[in-house]
Amino acid sequence: MSVYKIGLTTVHADDPKFNEYLIKAYTGKVRPLCLCIPTGVNMYIAKISQDRFLVKRMPNSGGQHSPLCDSYELPPELSGLGQVLGSAIVENPEDATATLKLAFSMSKTGKRVVPASASIEHDSVKTDGNKLTLRGTLHYLWEQAGFNRWSPGMRSKRNWFVLRKFLLQQAEGKFAKGTELSQMLYIPESFRSEHKDEIAQRRMARMMPIASAEGGARRLMLMIAEVKEFAQSRYGHKLIVKHVPDFHFMISDDLYRRLVKRFELEIGLAGATPNSHLIAIATFSIGPTGVASLEEISLMCVNDNWIPFETMYDQMLLTTMVNQNRHFVKSMRYNLPSTSPLACAVLTDVGKSLVAAYIIQPGASSEYLAAVDTLISGGDLQAWKWELGSGAPIPALPCSV
Repeated sequence: MSVYKIGLTTVHADDPKFNEYLIKAYTGKVRPLCLCIPTGVNMYIAKISQDRFLVKRMPNSGGQHSPLCDSYELPPELSGLGQVLGSAIVENPEDATATLKLAFSMSKTGKRVVPASASIEHDSVKTDGNKLTLRGTLHYLWEQAGFNRWSPGMRSKRNWFVLRKFLLQQAEGKFAKGTELSQMLYIPESFRSEHKDEIAQRRMARMMPIASAEGGARRLMLMIAEVKEFAQSRYGHKLIVKHVPDFHFMISDDLYRRLVKRFELEIGLAGATPNSHLIAIATFSIGPTGVASLEEISLMCVNDNWIPFETMYDQMLLTTMVNQNRHFVKSMRYNLPSTSPLACAVLTDVGKSLVAAYIIQPGASSEYLAAVDTLISGGDLQAWKWELGSGAPIPALPCSV
């Protein structure tokens, strides 16, 4: 649990009076110190609501924290965040907000819903660091909520209720296109049959502000949800998400064909991995009849601990680290294409010299191998490599301290 120095007082984050300390510090413009290291690291206090405050990391200070601290951030070369921070994501500690520049539209004009292209990777996963793609937005919220981090104490403490709570919390204070992200975001509630009518009413109240008249401009809403299935409808296809059994999202035939082609690997990976989850981030509109239609979508696989993974090899390594009770941070790709090398994860329980874990897949090109070597030689972290082409099992991981 995090410990802070606020003025002359040392306070634990689980102290019942912690929020009272934050209110006084916020009023007095006092910056807390995170005591994850002896000298402390400057933080700032964000006012989330009238009586709710949070301690947040100062921009570009993540590397100053202890690797075991919740505020620790991977070095830029080990995460796609480094490409977009300061351009697509601009943080402002003065008012505790962040401005996001989105590469996808939140409105549509014309009578016909024109589906966003999903046929090739760069259409939905651009390498442009000046704007956040759908996947980049999902990765940002996932990392901000801490779901790419793991320690043994997190076991059995993650479920959809917890994910929804912290993803919505992290959407607060993030602004895009002049609107707070939390106001344009829909994340389904955990379904309870005994409360299905109340849940449906809250969902309708949430979505109806974007409902459009025939032929008018359509406002879009952003959704993060777990995919249950892509199914055939009477006149096309539809997305059925978990926790929403009574409301489906229509998919045009054109978008469905491109979706299946573009995300063939993610869909197949989720289907082949027991207890995994397929997470969708999508924009959708509500037509004059109340029917929801998808506009653009991206998919991400997460394992049974809700940690993202891109390949079966990723999942094998993550499972090994979890079973060995290790502490680690999963690298998030954001806008980076799959052809760009990226560490699978960083072990944070090995002392001051952290270890970046790389997986070299069979048949990797000489250019890819050279790019990995450049990443390793240009960074300050030690490197661990699992070279699958040799046919050897997972090498022993560095010992924890």
